[in-house]
Amino acid sequence: MENNKKDRYESVSGKGYKSKKPVKKRKRNKPVFSNLKKYIGIVIGIVCIALVAIYVNGTVYYTTHFYKGTHINGIDVSKLTADEVENAIKDYELTITERGKEKSATYIETLAGKDIDMKVVSRESLDNLVKEQNQFVWFTATGTNHEEKQMIEYDSDKLAEFVNNLKGLDSKYADKPTNASISDYNNGYTIVEAKQGNFLNKKKTIECLENTISSLKEKVDLDKEGCYRVPNIASDSEQLTTVLNQLNKYTGTTITYNFGDTQEVVDGSVISGWLVVDGNNVSLSKEKVDEFVDSIRKKYDTIFSNREFKTTYGKTVKVNGGDYGWWLNTAKESEGLMQQIENGESGERKPVYYQEAASHGKKDYGDSYVEINLTSQHLFVYKDGQKVLDTDFVSGNVSTNHGTHTGTYGITYKERYSVLVGETYESTVSYWMPFDEDIGMHDAIWKSQFGSNFYKTDGSHGCINLPYLTAKKIYGYVEKGTPVIVYELPGTESGSVTYQNSSEIAQAAIEAIDAIGTVTKNSGDTIKDARYMYNKINSDAKKYVTNYDKLQAAEKKFKEYSN
Repeated sequence: MENNKKDRYESVSGKGYKSKKPVKKRKRNKPVFSNLKKYIGIVIGIVCIALVAIYVNGTVYYTTHFYKGTHINGIDVSKLTADEVENAIKDYELTITERGKEKSATYIETLAGKDIDMKVVSRESLDNLVKEQNQFVWFTATGTNHEEKQMIEYDSDKLAEFVNNLKGLDSKYADKPTNASISDYNNGYTIVEAKQGNFLNKKKTIECLENTISSLKEKVDLDKEGCYRVPNIASDSEQLTTVLNQLNKYTGTTITYNFGDTQEVVDGSVISGWLVVDGNNVSLSKEKVDEFVDSIRKKYDTIFSNREFKTTYGKTVKVNGGDYGWWLNTAKESEGLMQQIENGESGERKPVYYQEAASHGKKDYGDSYVEINLTSQHLFVYKDGQKVLDTDFVSGNVSTNHGTHTGTYGITYKERYSVLVGETYESTVSYWMPFDEDIGMHDAIWKSQFGSNFYKTDGSHGCINLPYLTAKKIYGYVEKGTPVIVYELPGTESGSVTYQNSSEIAQAAIEAIDAIGTVTKNSGDTIKDARYMYNKINSDAKKYVTNYDKLQAAEKKFKEYSN
């Protein structure tokens, strides 16, 4: 007791002296940390209970449901029961978007699973897949991609029938694609843009729907899935561009032919009809070009044609035959025209001819020509529209069937000192101007009379025999190609006679001797011609040869060269 009482007092001074007072008892509060631990314990308990509940619930849930992320043959069956998967398949509907005819337009069609007898192949396989899951580790499990041999089945024939009935395969609603192409010619060529159309590719569409159905997708856009037919040739085709450039090069050429007052223009509108496209290559059809050139020949050639000719007598005669006139070399012209087009060379083109005439049109002989009237045995020479000479002549002997042919001809060539050879004769003439093969105009120093009707019994072998001095003048007026128009004109018979005297005949020998010039070792033919002319003239004409001594001296000099 004493000790307890003593304990009720405590020292209040601290040093020696102790005072004892009664001390009141105080209540002690519990520590804060003790309370926090209590609260944490409660929370942990709740969380544990919740986790257990969640785990148990999850375990129960995934006993009948597929894990999140589970796919069967590509079908997402996350958190679905086997019943739900089966029902989803039974109630399946697919919304199909098709491309419309107009830009941005679409057609919407729906495919129901029942339309194609769609169903689950084996419910047992679905149940087994759920059972195969370890539901106790559901919280760490990830979805599995299951590959079942066949989970869904449907009638493929009915699917094909459904596809057949899509608007994209009905020509009422769908247009087939068209390839890019090159336009018809219209002042050039352009590319006609390809058209995509909206016609389905049936095979691709069926494949697309099969894949979509297999994954139970609810929507599909056939355009985005590439189910439409596409043009085989696109608008930006390199081949098309290459061909286009070649076509425009050809048709960008313009070639002009001038036929007198008439023109023939070969431009793009014509050339476009001659072009042949073979793959990447463009070429000209030789056949088409030949046809065009031949059409020019038929239109503008005048060789062998019949002509109306207004005679010096004022009357118009029809002159048939003869080889004068325009004569196109069609082979060479076709070749040249093709080359010019291929080179893209525009401009005027002169055709390639075998033979040319003086001008184009009906009067192709122009205004410089020789006019020969066989009936009157008289001829006229016109130069630039003016009559510069006329003379009598002797033509072919009609009594021996050597009559001169009528027709329009051209001087083939002209030659000095030419030897004319026939079956029974050989003659050298000073001025030779053939126009109808071996028939021509020439001097005839062996004749003293021209004109009248001598040709009927004392004519030539077909040539036009002329007085020497007249032949010389005509030789100076004509040239190769000069037209010679030979005709008959009844009613113009004439008794006119032109005489060739000895002094005129002597000129043939005189000029031939003068032509010798300085004698050289090459003077043989000239000296021979001079001697022929001197010997040919009659004895009276020889009296007028004033330079005969020159011929003798030349012969002597040439003989020295020979020795």
